[in-house]
Amino acid sequence: MYSTSYQMYKYEHGLTAAEQRAADVRAGEAAAAVRDLRVRLGRALRLGHRAPAARGAANVQARFISSAR
Repeated sequence: MYSTSYQMYKYEHGLTAAEQRAADVRAGEAAAAVRDLRVRLGRALRLGHRAPAARGAANVQARFISSAR
């Protein structure tokens, strides 16, 4: 934890190049983690919605075939 005077100095003068690079790396890692989470959730939700529909279509097809005999 930095002192209040140091925090005020940093606020007024900005970050050094190394500190800015480190902040950029952390921001990029956080963005990648959020993107990965969204992709995984999207896949999970899509699979959950498709499976019942696929089973329903198979049941309709089986009923149609059996009624045609």
